[in-house]
Amino acid sequence: MTELTNEEKLLAETMYKWALNEIAPIQEEIDEQDKLPADFFTKLGQLGMLGITIDEEYGGSGQGIMMQALAVEQLSRISPALGMTYGAHSNLCANNIHKNGNKAQKSTYLPPMCTGEHIGALCLTEPNAGSDALGGMSTRARKDGNRYIMNGTKMFITNGSVADTLLVYAKTAPELGAHGISAFIVESRWPGVTVSKKLKKCGMRGSPTSELSFEDVEVPADNLVYEENMGVHVVTSGLAYERIVLSGGSLGMAEQALEYSIKYAKEREQFGRPIKDFQMIQQKLADMYCQTEASRGLVYKAARFADSPQGKRGGKGTELDKLAAAAILFAAESATRVCSDGIQIHGGYGYCLEYPIQKLWRDAKLYEIGAGTSEIRRMIIARELCR
Repeated sequence: MTELTNEEKLLAETMYKWALNEIAPIQEEIDEQDKLPADFFTKLGQLGMLGITIDEEYGGSGQGIMMQALAVEQLSRISPALGMTYGAHSNLCANNIHKNGNKAQKSTYLPPMCTGEHIGALCLTEPNAGSDALGGMSTRARKDGNRYIMNGTKMFITNGSVADTLLVYAKTAPELGAHGISAFIVESRWPGVTVSKKLKKCGMRGSPTSELSFEDVEVPADNLVYEENMGVHVVTSGLAYERIVLSGGSLGMAEQALEYSIKYAKEREQFGRPIKDFQMIQQKLADMYCQTEASRGLVYKAARFADSPQGKRGGKGTELDKLAAAAILFAAESATRVCSDGIQIHGGYGYCLEYPIQKLWRDAKLYEIGAGTSEIRRMIIARELCR
């Protein structure tokens, strides 16, 4: 069911209008300079968008995954890069701490993340461990009295170079493999935490992505999230929500690519008439619409299920895991196709930087790779279907 409530419509309209007024005029500059606007998070905090899934006692508004996915969708219509960096802060980091942290951790770290005073990032992927993020993890955290000593490197970290609060995964019992991983809250200002490399990307420019190094970082034992050697629980409890929220970004890109293409097809004339009159253009527009609306159905279904009593647990053997993988698989691949068709409709102009359709095209591909590749998502869906 894709119908929105009045409250959901209000949030979606608020985010889209804000992005249209604040981000659209500078989106070309953001892309060219690959630079996050300095006031981006503080303005979103003032708008009340940074703590959508966080309880009111910690500065949030206590709403659900559906609202969070809508916010990412609407922001991504204007700037997919900022939609992703927003999702990484509010869902991957803040919501994970909210879901798995203790009261002291939530009281300390969530309020400044809800106002935008602090920026959050999730640190899971490593240079030599992509799809095998848990089994191939080499970052270590050794217990030493009332602290852990952390050493390792994390790669492809969204917000890594600007984040204040890091949710970092490390092996605390290497002999246990994936079942010897723990999650920690790490502050980027602590000695030993460094940005070892800022990554240059062809798309999602404006969303800072980095390699982070941890060298003998002293992490207080109080910053252990959930329980020691229970990092897999923290990962699996949050990964499905991450996929659903980010699938909203793919949906937003597809929507905007369709809008750009319809407008251009009406205005552009060839052979003495608008190109919208040609059947090949009509076919592309019709296919783009169907793929966009089918994506909306899957994304919204998954988001609503995540907010239901049955959707409170993720991981193997859950309907949530299957729906989340399906939502981002279909939405991401559909967005790539829709944006590619949008380029084709625009012709040579679509390949020029003055037309924003090319930015959506460059941005769309990442969601087939991040948050688990399309291949991994298919494996998850098939695994749950065949149980």
